[in-house]
Amino acid sequence: MKKKIVFIGAGSLGFTQDLSRDILSFESFRDAEFHLVDIHEGRLNYARQVLEKLIKAGNYGATVHATTDRKKALPGADGVLITILQGELSVWRHDIEIPKSFGVDVNVGDTRGPSGIFRFLRTAPVMLEIIRDVEQLCPNAVVLNYTNPMALLCSYLQKQSSVNITGLCHSVQATAMLLAGWIGADMKDIWYTCAGINHQAFFLELKWKGEDVYPLLREAVKREEIYNQEQVRNEMFMNLGYYPTESSGHSSEYVSWFRSRPDLIEKYCTHGTGWNPGIHGNIIRNRERRESTWEDVFKQRLASDEVDLKRGEEYASNIFNAIFGDQTPFEFCGNLPNNGLISNLPPMACVEVPVLASRAGIKPFNVGAIPDHLAIMINTSSRCEELAIAGAIEGNPEKIYHAILFDPLSASVCSMAEIRDMTRAMLEKNRDFLGYFRTLAI
Repeated sequence: MKKKIVFIGAGSLGFTQDLSRDILSFESFRDAEFHLVDIHEGRLNYARQVLEKLIKAGNYGATVHATTDRKKALPGADGVLITILQGELSVWRHDIEIPKSFGVDVNVGDTRGPSGIFRFLRTAPVMLEIIRDVEQLCPNAVVLNYTNPMALLCSYLQKQSSVNITGLCHSVQATAMLLAGWIGADMKDIWYTCAGINHQAFFLELKWKGEDVYPLLREAVKREEIYNQEQVRNEMFMNLGYYPTESSGHSSEYVSWFRSRPDLIEKYCTHGTGWNPGIHGNIIRNRERRESTWEDVFKQRLASDEVDLKRGEEYASNIFNAIFGDQTPFEFCGNLPNNGLISNLPPMACVEVPVLASRAGIKPFNVGAIPDHLAIMINTSSRCEELAIAGAIEGNPEKIYHAILFDPLSASVCSMAEIRDMTRAMLEKNRDFLGYFRTLAI
């Protein structure tokens, strides 16, 4: 029986192309129905053409349907992938620029802190509308979310719906591959246990052919060329004893140690050689560049005779295959409610833990307690997230202020009064998206 896969936010062309390619690589999905949904008709049209080209190149029996109305696409779906972005650059650039005017220097701002919280507040009602449609039109679908801020959105939805929704991020497997390369290991010989919250998880165990990798890694990061690739993350590893999953730029935003003074930013967040060392507003520059080139890029892809059909490293296709494909079990790190999974993180907050996908569905592993010093740091981030979620559900802006008040980076450079003023400015700038709040006054 043909399986039905729905992409919501199919205009995220990189995700749509790569995830579709991966799904088609499984025998169970060669004849799948793909339904692409996006509100941007131009991007939607390119996504459809790219997928049609993949299907033709692989001689698959799959079909493609494209629509701007998700209610036409969702009925009977087996799998739903969400890759939306709420608001144009002209809206969310202020997530970066307003905090900067108060001294809070942000690199990407899509996860937590003032920038991540306001991205969440704009996106939350749209995501909830999508999930309400899923409840009505395909309640048994496996829903995989790629939209950031991952933990905030997943926890918000998981608190209000019984839909089977899991958050996915490629930072875990990408970091594992990075570290394997640093010690000269083949990834097939690497095994790990990773846990925490999205973008702030750590490799609690990391082994190569059964042996602890950390002694080798401690020697590797002493080499200048390796240390300089990930200056923030390597500092965290050397001082905390466990390697974090997210890039240096992202990781620098969630703590107070790297961005609270100009000299620290210059030392740790400017000259790294990794893909995201931490330069201020990097996300804005990247988006400005992509907005002027995305159409040319996809015209070139469509014109090229080369089509890559090899499966990539994203989890989604393997999860779908494990649950409603050939049912080969697949282990990954997913974002699920903390129902006792990590005993020293907030109950029912969204945590990132090892998960097994199989014909029985998605079943997380119980990690137990993580090291106390990691728990102190992660608890702060998670509790701020949970406070922001409560603020969104209740329409209470005071809780949004308090969530930002305790953000480690904001608190390291601003007074309480300044954080209140910053929050007021961001509430006002996002007024058009916050009609579900009782008031915006704090």
